[in-house]
Amino acid sequence: MSYHLILCKTSALPKPKLLVLLVVLLHLSTATTTSTTAPTTAPTTSAVHATTYPSFQHLNVKETLAATPKRNENHETSEYTDHSDGDQGKWKLNIVHRDKIFTHFPDHHHGFEARVQRDVKRVATLIHRLSGSGAASSGGGGVSYAVEDFGSEVVSGMDQGSGEYFVRIGVGSPPRSQYMVIDSGSDIVWVQCQPCNQCYRQSDPVFDPNDSASFSGVSCSSSICERLENSGCHAGRCRYEVSYGDGSYTKGTLAVETLTFGRTVVQNVAIGCGHRNRGLFVGAAGLLGLGWGSMSLVGQLSGQTGGSFTYCLVSRGTNSFGSLEFGRGALPVGAAWIPLLRNPRAPSFYYIGLSGLGVGGLRVPIPEDLFQLTALGDGGVVMDTGTAVSRFPTAAYVAFRDAFIVETASLPRISGISIFDTCYDLNGFVSVRVPTVSFYFSGGAILTLPARNFLIPVDETGTFCFAFAPSPSGLSIIGNIQQEGIQISFDGANGYVGFGPNVC
Repeated sequence: MSYHLILCKTSALPKPKLLVLLVVLLHLSTATTTSTTAPTTAPTTSAVHATTYPSFQHLNVKETLAATPKRNENHETSEYTDHSDGDQGKWKLNIVHRDKIFTHFPDHHHGFEARVQRDVKRVATLIHRLSGSGAASSGGGGVSYAVEDFGSEVVSGMDQGSGEYFVRIGVGSPPRSQYMVIDSGSDIVWVQCQPCNQCYRQSDPVFDPNDSASFSGVSCSSSICERLENSGCHAGRCRYEVSYGDGSYTKGTLAVETLTFGRTVVQNVAIGCGHRNRGLFVGAAGLLGLGWGSMSLVGQLSGQTGGSFTYCLVSRGTNSFGSLEFGRGALPVGAAWIPLLRNPRAPSFYYIGLSGLGVGGLRVPIPEDLFQLTALGDGGVVMDTGTAVSRFPTAAYVAFRDAFIVETASLPRISGISIFDTCYDLNGFVSVRVPTVSFYFSGGAILTLPARNFLIPVDETGTFCFAFAPSPSGLSIIGNIQQEGIQISFDGANGYVGFGPNVC
């Protein structure tokens, strides 16, 4: 199934012919920038103009249910085709959702419950990390370890997540293919390594540094070691540790290694070689950090890529792949660019300005300050690939949800399920008419989501839920369910994020 992507000013859009519609609406004034690449200077501001767009769309219930993972559905671990173009300053990888590779649940409902539990832990970690108490703690992850467990007490202070989307890259020389979790909230690249004193199960053989001609340990006096928020030393080697709010962790030795992305070979990438690992990363060999900090893959390759990358997360249950591209040459023509915001207390994360939410073509009356990032680093809105379900502060969520309920009064509601309090019994429906749901960004851009990005199946029998949840803090998170199928581009060097124009 494809989506429509439309750029317009104030004219009404034609009635969509497809059942799923994606709209990026721009106020074509200086309030929002569209260009072949991200803007190099901040756009000036102006008054927001009224914009009309569809108030309703259709959700194809039958098709959406058909795309849910089936009982005992197994997927082979395979080499996915990668595309690279060094001459154009970019290289590209396929992205696949973990459920396409590692689904071992008896049915969709059990898979959904597992995903929600991972998500709850992820959000708890982010809130702890980005709250005042979390930022003040030594690790930011709510977990501490005895010195003897690690050789020295080293905590990076960078919290990652359970991992929803994977790419396949080569590690070492010769390259060993490994699945890696991609995480826009992480500032470290790490893989499980032999000898593995404690490792979780992964789909590929655990990487052995002894088999790689390019592996080189980092000394304690190295400038790379000093770039860690906290570094430790054992037997002359730089040691790292990353801890998580749910008790997961990775501990090991910092090294430089060669990574291969399709036909592109990148040398001297600082990675963590994890000898003690525990957590929710089952299936993947490690984590590919894409955060805004200097130790992430994006930060390390800023000279080659200009701090730029773009991704498109494939929708759940489809047989297609998403994509991850690095380099300024990958930045799309015609995207809707909005400024990124820096939080000095959490520099790894990509914050954006969100001014409001819309339902059925109308803006919901929500105070804009509920989404603002304060001078102390509290609140704000984070774009996060590791979180599945978007969260908003409770007051904003309740107003948003209630507006949606009013516009779906004709649909049969049922009791809430798990973290979702607004659910519907759509068993027997082929398609249903639902209101559009929109994000109003600071500066004037409006992103209107496809129906499948906000009304999702939680079982195989036709139970669908409104895929948002309240945040227990002032932090808002734009999760990967709401990002699916939309090309999202980051120009970290100039401080912008772009939406569209492409879809996947």
